[in-house]
Amino acid sequence: MSRISTSSWSLHRALGCPPLFGPGQPFPSPSADAAISLLELPSALAQAGIHTLEIVHFHFPSADAAYIAELKAAIEDAGVELFSVLIDAGDITHPAPAMRAQEMAWLRSWLDISAQCGATHARVVGGYQPVERNHVPLPDHPVVQRSAHGLRQLAEYGAAIGLQVITENFRETTSRADQVLAILELCEGRVGLCADFGNYRGDDRYSELAAIFPKADSAHVKALYDASGNPDEDEFRHALRMLTAAGFDGPMSLIFDTALHGNRSEWDNLAQMRAVATPFCNAGFA
Repeated sequence: MSRISTSSWSLHRALGCPPLFGPGQPFPSPSADAAISLLELPSALAQAGIHTLEIVHFHFPSADAAYIAELKAAIEDAGVELFSVLIDAGDITHPAPAMRAQEMAWLRSWLDISAQCGATHARVVGGYQPVERNHVPLPDHPVVQRSAHGLRQLAEYGAAIGLQVITENFRETTSRADQVLAILELCEGRVGLCADFGNYRGDDRYSELAAIFPKADSAHVKALYDASGNPDEDEFRHALRMLTAAGFDGPMSLIFDTALHGNRSEWDNLAQMRAVATPFCNAGFA
């Protein structure tokens, strides 16, 4: 069912702007300037009328079993659905086999964390290696092959713990729609897709998005903002109309990832986006 969602990234400042960390790096210390903790986020979202959440991995201050249990309880108590954990590091296309194996092991550990805190999905980056456009058919390209192989392995691991692995048009390996589609075809239906409005730019943006929207299980819906911080609501509606016309039936995750202007907060910008996106969502304000 289509429904309004958001990501912890949209409240990155409120959460204290914790840094990205990846394989081999420790969890960062909690930020002293955070206005809200991750444990408080589900309740705050419910009060704002948003009942589906995605959490970026670097917003977790800990993966200790006690903390994960506390987070899961906070999500359940707020009546919020944890749709996915967005794992924003780990290169499944790394050219060095030993390094790629380390990245994969780290990603599997995050699939475990995702399942333990009650997520039904986990988003894995399709790869950080560019796909050189040459005479090699995309399904045969070594980077595309590595991406699909890694995603299939992670999807199999996720399925065994009750978790659906999805990827996204995000970073170098999935920088073009045909690369996304080639990877998904090689995954033979085992891997889903999050379609991100903002990760394709340029004159072919809409044709690229139109190509991947029919495959989307979830969407990161983003408005374009001018220099004064005003969203282009007509453009936002156009992209949302394209998404729904493609038969989309999943979480529409409101992503605010631009600069703040004036006295407007991240919450204010989410509310503005929600007002525009809700008519396109068959769940209404529920």
